Amino acid sequence: MSKKVVLITGTNSGFGWLTAHSVAALGHKVYATMRDTEGKNADKAKALAQVENVTVLDVSLTDEASVKNAFDTIIAAEGKIDVLVNNAGAAMFGVAESATVADVQRIFDVNVFAPWRLMKLALPSMRKQSDGLIINISSGFGTFSFPFSAVYGASKFGLEGISEGLHYELRPLGVDVAIIQPGTFPTEMSQKVQFGADASVADDYQAIAEYPNKMFAAIGQMVEAAKPDPQDVADAVVKLINLPNGQRPLRTTVDPTSGEIVKRANDAVSVEYAKALKLFGLGDLLK
Repeated sequence: MSKKVVLITGTNSGFGWLTAHSVAALGHKVYATMRDTEGKNADKAKALAQVENVTVLDVSLTDEASVKNAFDTIIAAEGKIDVLVNNAGAAMFGVAESATVADVQRIFDVNVFAPWRLMKLALPSMRKQSDGLIINISSGFGTFSFPFSAVYGASKFGLEGISEGLHYELRPLGVDVAIIQPGTFPTEMSQKVQFGADASVADDYQAIAEYPNKMFAAIGQMVEAAKPDPQDVADAVVKLINLPNGQRPLRTTVDPTSGEIVKRANDAVSVEYAKALKLFGLGDLLK
């Protein structure tokens, strides 16, 4: 297996941390990004930098210059980027109307615009070498936008929409775009959930005020029963990297709780999607 240059975002914890270790263990060269490597993430950055085949980069994904500097560093050292894993993300829950425009922009900046920024920078070298892989870490909420997670769901719908279109556009050029949809896992992201800043609407939602608590309780029970292992997501990334170009599926669902529901919905839509591509004269892109 050829050794690849792999850029992974959000590596200070959770899926990103595990993925960086798992990919580096195969001998690939990993560039692991995180924010504030000399501040709150200093210990994580130091520990990850000691792993063989890993270089840690301090990157703010919502800052154009910061991301560009990271890409310039990698290209100067390696001459290419073979795999981009857009893992970093932000979550928001609660009554949708409580989200301000600034709240929505903040979530989309991390979950949609930042991945797009990285993809735009990675694609030229991938297209030039007719070989590349982009893996976007989405969510089951990219298939179903649940009540009390509408803003988060919308951002994942956005990421999935970009990824799905690119999957078919780029595959004839030798570049694969794949989505991984994790379910609920016990990672640090679940401890950093954001809520809307507009508390003025709370009283008007008293009739359904208990439903968010019911939702979190149900999720907690599922996690306790299934005990999902975040390493499964890292393993899914490794599996996609190992597959030959052109043979990688568009979506991979990693979820021992509700994953079968999400997968069945994806499969049903893919049948109709194929019909639509043929209807619009794009059937050859399905090959």
